[in-house]
Amino acid sequence: MKEQTYANHRQLVPGRHVWLFAILLVTLIGSVVNFYESVGDHERLYGASLIVVLVVTSLGLFFFCREFSLKVQDRAIRAEENLRHYVLTGKLLDPRLGISQIVALRFASDDEFSALAAKAASENTAPDDIKRAIKNWRADYHRV
Repeated sequence: MKEQTYANHRQLVPGRHVWLFAILLVTLIGSVVNFYESVGDHERLYGASLIVVLVVTSLGLFFFCREFSLKVQDRAIRAEENLRHYVLTGKLLDPRLGISQIVALRFASDDEFSALAAKAASENTAPDDIKRAIKNWRADYHRV
């Protein structure tokens, strides 16, 4: 597996981010056109409206399933990094740190983790700036 760095740590899953979304978008357009053409034809209107509802529901699932799994991962990362900080310093993470900052800090090596966490809390550093400040990148290959 290719070594993970700041430049390549973001993942693009073509099957989800490109193909599935494109198929859902084309299907939404087609179903709306079908619904529009069915207005006035009571035999087709019910079926056309059901197709639109199913496609809109599928789009909702497309976004919500990803959001929910990321929330669970964020909670696990917060717990892991809180434990890591406690092991390294004897204190819990600063409560001023937001979840996106903690998620960014997970890439920091143990040597720089505590200092970056303190700086991020005191200066309210943006997650991307935290990642850029990391000198020894600690890869996370398990995030989906």
